[in-house]
Amino acid sequence: MTDPRNLWHRTGTWLRTALGLLLLGLLPLAHALTPQEAMAISSGDTDSRMAALHQAVGHPDPQLANFLHELLNNEVQIDGGMVQVQQGDDWIDLATGRKVTPSANAQAVINNNYVRKELQSARAALDLFSGDRALRLKAVQQLQDDPTSVDRGLVEQALKTEKDPEILERLQLLHAAILLTSKNATERLSAAKDLAASNYPAVRSLLLSRLDKKDGQFVEPDATVRAQIKSSLADIDERLAWGERLGTLFSGISLGSILLLAALGLAVTYGLMGVINMAQGEFIMIGAYSTYVMQGWFQRDLPGLQSYALVAAVPFSFIVAGGIGMVVERAIIRKLYGRPLETLLATWGISLVLIQIVRTVFGPQNVQVDNPPWMSGGLHAMANLILPYNRMVIIAFTAFVLLAMWLLISRTRLGLFVRAVTQNRPMASCVGVRTPRVDMLAFGLGTGIAGLAGCALSQIGNVGPEMGQGYIVDCFMVVVLGGVGQLTGTVTAALTLGVANTLLEGVAGAVLAKIAVLAAIILFIQKRPQGMFALKGRSVES
Repeated sequence: MTDPRNLWHRTGTWLRTALGLLLLGLLPLAHALTPQEAMAISSGDTDSRMAALHQAVGHPDPQLANFLHELLNNEVQIDGGMVQVQQGDDWIDLATGRKVTPSANAQAVINNNYVRKELQSARAALDLFSGDRALRLKAVQQLQDDPTSVDRGLVEQALKTEKDPEILERLQLLHAAILLTSKNATERLSAAKDLAASNYPAVRSLLLSRLDKKDGQFVEPDATVRAQIKSSLADIDERLAWGERLGTLFSGISLGSILLLAALGLAVTYGLMGVINMAQGEFIMIGAYSTYVMQGWFQRDLPGLQSYALVAAVPFSFIVAGGIGMVVERAIIRKLYGRPLETLLATWGISLVLIQIVRTVFGPQNVQVDNPPWMSGGLHAMANLILPYNRMVIIAFTAFVLLAMWLLISRTRLGLFVRAVTQNRPMASCVGVRTPRVDMLAFGLGTGIAGLAGCALSQIGNVGPEMGQGYIVDCFMVVVLGGVGQLTGTVTAALTLGVANTLLEGVAGAVLAKIAVLAAIILFIQKRPQGMFALKGRSVES
């Protein structure tokens, strides 16, 4: 049997230890949201509500976090002297936790935009103490956008408990941004130096605001601090400029990869057979609608595998577009070889027919193809640079298709025949190459790749019957600029046009950028008609 004196001794020891920890500040006092605090946060004028909010946030409490969430969701009302929160279809008295029936005088809590902003900031500040790393990181990122609304003591408390290096670094910059408005000049100077390492546009705006004048006087009264702020701004601007440059480069590569994927099939058909296929854009459209059909089939019959619909749509769009292309080649194009003007008119007519068929089957309105979950969101590479996952996947997919095309052309028997027919069709026919069959397979390959382009384009834009019309001119520009029948030239031209368009759009706008690029291509072709990379062979023109 336990000796009562020993039990009392152990209990007293524990109490003394706990009291010592409390006095040292190592064991914070528990603080629960009181009905009075909830009432003060929910009612009264805006200033008094915000004062009560900031006072309550100084004591991190899960109940307060839940209450702020309910306020933001418009689930709180005042009924006489009671604060009531909604849970499902019931109303609960916050003081007692019991279900109540609201009276006729119950009034919902109204939050204007300023109050909502403050509530969101307070909610994010409380998330700094969450056990979920992702939630803490999201909270500190949100607070960095408006550091003036954050309680300094709360951030300092989070700095003491945070162990994650990335979040700790962000908290330190947030703390420095808060200190920038301190009454102590030494603290402001130290904060200005620390903020030189920041990459966030919000911090830059905060630094600039300290250099403004109010009533003829600088907001930052100390000249030494102002000089440091200017130095820190120079460092931040340099890093932000790099973020903008990298963002422009990524946008250019992204646009170039889309142009490359759209023009790759045209490079095969135009380079091999000299067919000016004006329906190439419609085969892109067919690939996009094939993706839409596959998505609908997964949603209807395989809802548990819906995130893999895009993977299944890749071969499906290639087969559908390629199959239709081979039928068109055998039925129409084959009879028009050697007559380029008639071929151009025929393929233009084919494009109109394909558009009308799609309108009849799917309707004239655009259809929506959703991104799978693994393509949603983006990579936060820098403070002012976010790389969307769907664009990154399209760039990688384009590289994969390009590699597959290169292996097909350079390592397979079909590729050997294609190269032979491209360089000298009569001689290839003389040595036993079945040129009509090669033409059909090459045309099907070109339209199949256009279908893959449509599959990719469905992830970044609307899918409609006329979506291909916007790419046909750019496709021909890529092929002509790069050199007919040259994969290397097609790649170089697509990326060059993509980057050039992106750079010029930022300076002159989209329309003038298109005109400038087209004028540059015309001048280039005047000097070098064979394009960037000339095709080698004895009889290229034959």
